[in-house]
Amino acid sequence: MLDYDKHLQEPMDMPDPEFPIKVHTQRFNQEGVLLFPHHWHEHLEFLFIESGEAVFECGRTPINVRAGDLVAVNSNELHYGVSASSDLLYYAIIADTSLLHSAVSDAAETKFIAPIQQNQLLLRNHIRGDQHITDCALAIIRELELREFGYELAVKSELYRLLTLLLRRHLVTVLSQAEQERRIQTVERFAPVLRYIDTHYQEPIQVDELAALTGLSRFHFSRLFKELTGHTISEYINAVRLDRADYLLRHTQLTVSEIATTTGFNDIYYFSRTFKKHRKVTPSSVRGF
Repeated sequence: MLDYDKHLQEPMDMPDPEFPIKVHTQRFNQEGVLLFPHHWHEHLEFLFIESGEAVFECGRTPINVRAGDLVAVNSNELHYGVSASSDLLYYAIIADTSLLHSAVSDAAETKFIAPIQQNQLLLRNHIRGDQHITDCALAIIRELELREFGYELAVKSELYRLLTLLLRRHLVTVLSQAEQERRIQTVERFAPVLRYIDTHYQEPIQVDELAALTGLSRFHFSRLFKELTGHTISEYINAVRLDRADYLLRHTQLTVSEIATTTGFNDIYYFSRTFKKHRKVTPSSVRGF
């Protein structure tokens, strides 16, 4: 099981702890809005796009999604999202894998449920044009919203069906125990780096000081960091800074210049260019929205 550093882990409360699955309806009417910052959780998550467009990032892969698409977020997978249109509506189905466990260890448990939870079976993130999967996702959403008598049976049935279809049609990785252990070791080695960036993003950050946290040379550190996150170090640091800047623009009265400085951008013009490049809107338009 991947074990990202706890500062990126999102706590996940369920409305009914005895039936740990929920659905959130999310609407955004502006392009470039941060939907959620980089985070991870042990739960499976399925994002179904009802209308509009967005950019989600799962692991190290950016995904451009549109109406009708489904994004499967594997357990313990780092993910992030930004709106890409002014008419975005999506549903987030979040399920604790304990909902799928059997009272006894049967073949379904040992062959599929446990390996999914432990990341030995990884699902393709981007699902497009699969009507059967769309129907499953919509059925789960409908049952969780209406909560009619017996909805728990219907939800669990559709969730098993959804996973069956995903495993049959959209399974991308089957990791051996050795491969999984190597993957865990890499993540654990870089956890202090992610924590350091998360707590020191306001300051100048040098590659050499990050590499020293892992005991790797600058070259090998940079290569492994890109393999793990899908970003260069400067890209990742800027992404963290932009996440914080977006929050401050929407929830504080700080000026754009103050926010730029607070989030580690000492040049307001560079901050504005970088923000617009990645969020497709200017910082001042976010503040004025």
